[in-house]
Amino acid sequence: MSSGGISTVSASSQVNAGNRGHVIVSGSYGGEYNAYHAGKWGLRGVVLNDAGVGFGDAGIRGLAYLDRIGLPAATADAWTCHIADGAHMLEHGIVSHVNEAAARLGCRVGESVRAVAERMSNAPVVEGELPPIAGGERHTIRDVAGMPPVICLDAAPMLVPADAGAIAVTGSHAALFRGQPDNVISIDLTGIFFSDGGMGMDGAGITRLADLDKRGMPAGAAAAASASIGNSRSIYERGVLSNVNEAARRLGIVPGMRVAEAVERLSRP
Repeated sequence: MSSGGISTVSASSQVNAGNRGHVIVSGSYGGEYNAYHAGKWGLRGVVLNDAGVGFGDAGIRGLAYLDRIGLPAATADAWTCHIADGAHMLEHGIVSHVNEAAARLGCRVGESVRAVAERMSNAPVVEGELPPIAGGERHTIRDVAGMPPVICLDAAPMLVPADAGAIAVTGSHAALFRGQPDNVISIDLTGIFFSDGGMGMDGAGITRLADLDKRGMPAGAAAAASASIGNSRSIYERGVLSNVNEAARRLGIVPGMRVAEAVERLSRP
């Protein structure tokens, strides 16, 4: 049996047909949504980031999901490498969880991501059809004349130009991809809230907050332990802020505040 290569991506949405037969090391958190977007391409294995595991084990739920087609999968400990940077994970990451298919290959917690990925590269290509997933949802919480709309988006890239001026709560982590400024938040918002992705090594999970300060945009991140990453309604309803940027602090939004309370503070004229 031939072996495959190892490909790194910042996010599972970047995996495509050209990666067929490879092992993917993705900077995305290890939920079902990202596991699906990586695993549907006919791979030998997948490594995701555990985003601190967090509330409801949201950061690792994709492992059992990929077991349903027998695709080996693991997560890297967010405190050993940078979330949203597959290359950094491959170079520095230590495995925190493995699924049953990966365990059968001999993959173990505590091994390096590179060692696990190399072992997966000798596994067969898995072509099974993945079950349908939830996620990628959008909800309007409030749209009242004279107040900024409040919207919940399970992923930050779901923002559209018509959302300009809204207060957005997103299920995404607050990391910059590969730690570099990008155009994910391309429109001007009254404010935006994320998951902190477990914070992780070098505070990678919240690097976007300071970047938004450059635009004067209030932003905060909910502790992954307080609400499920990937689920914007959970972050809005349950989330407790672990970090905020200076633009948010100037408006009285501070760590320890509930996301729903911060949204109401931003809504005041």
